[in-house]
Amino acid sequence: MKWTWACGGLLLVLAGCGTPREAFRPNPNDDDPLVGSLQVVKAPRVDRCAQHGTSSVRSHCDEAKYLATEYTRRLSVGDEVCLDGGYGDEPGQACRARAAVIDTAPNQVKLEVRSATPDSRWFNAEMRHAWYEEGALVDLYLAERGY
Repeated sequence: MKWTWACGGLLLVLAGCGTPREAFRPNPNDDDPLVGSLQVVKAPRVDRCAQHGTSSVRSHCDEAKYLATEYTRRLSVGDEVCLDGGYGDEPGQACRARAAVIDTAPNQVKLEVRSATPDSRWFNAEMRHAWYEEGALVDLYLAERGY
């Protein structure tokens, strides 16, 4: 009887030895020097509002930029955001890609794409993690509002 249990346990251990290391990790997208580090989405070099010069649109763009910056800075772990179809708004029916904040750092937010509709550019990125600089998310907000 003891021999049977010992053989069964040994077989289970040996079976696990041939399993890829990634199979035991909850998400292979996390920082790991053997698999690769997470993508960092950088802020654009040029301020989107600067292209409007001194026109009346510039003041509206600056106001939207302020709102987007405040919204982004207040994000915390567990918050849900819309990445496509309404960044800065509560994820509702118009949201084509939903993500969750899973970590924060100075000037950065780590997001995990949770769901995306087939017409979203995030459709094939579900459950992926990436760090976003504050300016990248602010730029997303401005782009969605036509600035």
